[in-house]
Amino acid sequence: MRNKILIVGLGLIGSSLALCIKKEHPATTIVGLDSKKESQDFALKRGMIDEIASSLKNNAPEADIILLCSPVKTMMKQLEELSKLQLKETTVISDVGSTKAVIIEHVRELKLNNFVGGHPMAGSHKSGVTAADEDLFENAYYILTPVDSANRYAEKIIQQLLIGTRAKFVTLTASEHDAITGMLSHLPHIIAAGLVNQSKVFNLEHPRSRQLAAGGFRDITRIASSDPQMWTDILLSNKAPLLKLIDDWQQEMSEVSKWISQDNKEAIFQFFYEAKETRNQMPVHKEGAIPAFHDLFVDVPDVPGVIAQITGILGEARLSLINLKILETREDIYGILQLTFKNQGDLRKAKEIIEKQTDYLCYEK
Repeated sequence: MRNKILIVGLGLIGSSLALCIKKEHPATTIVGLDSKKESQDFALKRGMIDEIASSLKNNAPEADIILLCSPVKTMMKQLEELSKLQLKETTVISDVGSTKAVIIEHVRELKLNNFVGGHPMAGSHKSGVTAADEDLFENAYYILTPVDSANRYAEKIIQQLLIGTRAKFVTLTASEHDAITGMLSHLPHIIAAGLVNQSKVFNLEHPRSRQLAAGGFRDITRIASSDPQMWTDILLSNKAPLLKLIDDWQQEMSEVSKWISQDNKEAIFQFFYEAKETRNQMPVHKEGAIPAFHDLFVDVPDVPGVIAQITGILGEARLSLINLKILETREDIYGILQLTFKNQGDLRKAKEIIEKQTDYLCYEK
C-alpha cells in the first residue's frame, strides 16, 4: 500500500492509528493535521507522521484516505468542508466518532462518496499524542458502519489500512451501533457521573464520607473522570437512544424504591440474583464498549521501600503502570497495592515476575 493518508486530529486515537498504519504499511505517506501545533511537531519528531498538513483545504484533495479523529461536533464541520473540495473519485473517508447515526445522516445529506463510519472501542486513562500506543487496539472491537450496505468498497479499504491495529472488525448499522454503545458505554458514564455528583452534595452533610469513598466507590465510578467536553458532545449526538435508556433506568429505580418501601424481599433478591447471573456470563478480559481496567492486587508487608521494590521490578521488566494505589496499610499487617496496567498481557507478565522475585501474593479480581 503506497497511499497518502491524511489523519485529522492527532490525539490518542489518531496518533495511535498512525503508528499502526506506519508499522504495517511503511510505504504509506502519513500527513497529520491538528489544531495544536505542538501535537503536530511531536508526531513528526517521533516519526508517527511523515508530513504536517497546512490545512484540510490544501491537503485533502491529495489524500487517498482521510481519517477524521476529531470530536464529533468538530468532525461534522470537517465533513461539510470536505464536501466542498475537489477530492479524488476513489478517496475513502472514515471517522472514529463514538456516535454514528448523526454522522452517517450528515454524510448522506452532503452526498460524500466512499465514506464508512468507524468506532474503535479502545481507549486509555491517558490522552493526547504523547500517549500514542500501537498496541492500543489489539483485540478490541472496531465497529464499521457503512453508508450503503451494498457498497463495501470503503469498508474493505479501511480494514486493509488498519490491519496493523490487530483489532476485531464488526459491521453494524449506525442505529444499532448507537443503541448498543448507548447501553454499554454512554448510560454507565451518565450513572457514574451522577453518583459522584450526588456524593459531592452528600459530603457536605457527612464530611467523613469523602474519606471512605476512596475504596470501592472510587473504583466503580472511575469512568466519571472522562473528558467533560467529549461526553457533552457524545450525549447531544446520541439523544434518541439515550433518552429511552434513561427513562428505562428511572423506571427500574422506581421499582427498586417500591420494593424497598414494601419490604419485598423476593423482588429485591431476584433483582440482585439476575444481575449476578448476567454479569457472571459476560466475557472475561475482553475489550468492550468501555476500556477495561486491568488491575493486579499485591499483598505487601508494611516495611520501608516495598513500593520502590515493586516498581523497580516492573521497571526492569519494562512494564508500564497506568496507576498505583495503596488500598490498605496498617502497622504489623500486610497492605494491598493495586497496580493498573494498560492491557491484560502486561498484567500477566507483572504477576509472573513479582511472584518469581518475591514471596508476595498477587491476584486479580
